[in-house]
Amino acid sequence: MTNAYDLAIRGGTIVTAADRFKADIGVRGGLVVEIAERIEGAAEEIDATGLLVMPGGIDAHVHFEQPTGDGTVMADDFASGTRSAAAGGTTTVLPFALQEKGKSLRQSVMEYHKKADGNCYVDVSFHLIVTDPTPQVLGQELPALIQDGYTSFKVFMTYEDLMLTDSELLDVFEVARRERALVMVHAEGHDAIKHVARRLEESGKTAPYYHAVAHSMVAEREATHRAISHAQITDLPIVIVHVSGREPMEQIQWARKKNLKVFAETCPQYIALTADDLKGLNMDFEGAKYVCSPPPRDAANQEAIWEGLRDGTFDIFSSDHAPFRFDGPNDTGKNNPRARTSFKWVPNGIPGVETRLPILFSEGVSKGRISAERFVQLTATNPARLYGLYPRKGSITVGGDADITLWDPEKEVTISQQILHHGPDYTPYEGMQVKGWPVKTILRGRIIAEDGEVVGAKGDGAYCARDVSGLI
Repeated sequence: MTNAYDLAIRGGTIVTAADRFKADIGVRGGLVVEIAERIEGAAEEIDATGLLVMPGGIDAHVHFEQPTGDGTVMADDFASGTRSAAAGGTTTVLPFALQEKGKSLRQSVMEYHKKADGNCYVDVSFHLIVTDPTPQVLGQELPALIQDGYTSFKVFMTYEDLMLTDSELLDVFEVARRERALVMVHAEGHDAIKHVARRLEESGKTAPYYHAVAHSMVAEREATHRAISHAQITDLPIVIVHVSGREPMEQIQWARKKNLKVFAETCPQYIALTADDLKGLNMDFEGAKYVCSPPPRDAANQEAIWEGLRDGTFDIFSSDHAPFRFDGPNDTGKNNPRARTSFKWVPNGIPGVETRLPILFSEGVSKGRISAERFVQLTATNPARLYGLYPRKGSITVGGDADITLWDPEKEVTISQQILHHGPDYTPYEGMQVKGWPVKTILRGRIIAEDGEVVGAKGDGAYCARDVSGLI
């Protein structure tokens, strides 16, 4: 007798972005084929009694194996980065294919595919990063890539080797508008940061903590307003990524009152860390472990982020996983001689792809700040809708991929480097106590992680071409 289903998940509480209910799930051929009060006749069964059954997480903002240009090396390749994602309950990640200045955008994308192909434990889809918008890129490569399913890309308003001028931003925005692509904006005012950094260095203030002073909220707020203004001029929907506090949030709220399509993302570092973490033990170099841009702010801005997570200011919650070793071999990590001379040379970025979901669940759902439904919306459904993966991804629905994470809402874990699966040699969340933990991660009907161990194989993950955003 042939089994009707490959897998049945039985007895759990299904949580979607809209509701929760007790039901069984039947999976066949990697898809959810039935949701019913009782599912019988499966080749494999999972008893989910007492567990929350949620869509697999979608981390829409991660950096793997990305060139840095300064001799430092990212600590995660596609294998270690996606393995870490699987352990943390995430089933789809969206890394960036970076165009290095002077290189073809198409060539850059092909190089990223070579790095990813056959090396992923979870599904992947690429955003682009446009750094060199030549006539060839704007007229041919970018439109063709968007039509090929690379329907979102990122631009920078800071970093010498990545940033676009205002004129270039407007040119790129026009192409995106015409081709219906979604643009993600790293909004920090480069000249303001450079000016403050120079003054700090002249005063001998070079410790990692001063990164947070140079990358001020004023610079973030100003750039956010400027990005919105450029989007208004070109009639383009944009995403302001990694928003750190109240002032940029107010710019986004202002834009929405004007009926502009401005979406917003925030990250774990803005609810779990503060600028004081960059002080290290006594303004020492340990603070470099927390250097990212924009930097964490203060307790008042943490509360502002929670307001935005509750009231809908934020559409998605991503990790901005940008992993470096602290002690990298051959001076390739954060603790390198040049970085020790000034905060401005410390590699920007912290790891977080594995800890993103547990931190938000614990600080949000377990502490009553947000509902489990809102958690699913922020971490799975909205990213899928925003970036053209819905309804295949992001929800537990008949016909969709059986990407499912089982959560034990009562499980208490202390985050430590020892239990994580990423490439860096530290976690900025060392010692953090969390309540609620993913105990099984299922990718297209196959268990890829359970009870803290990755049991899937390199190559289980597939590349996903995307449609245009379902929200624009």
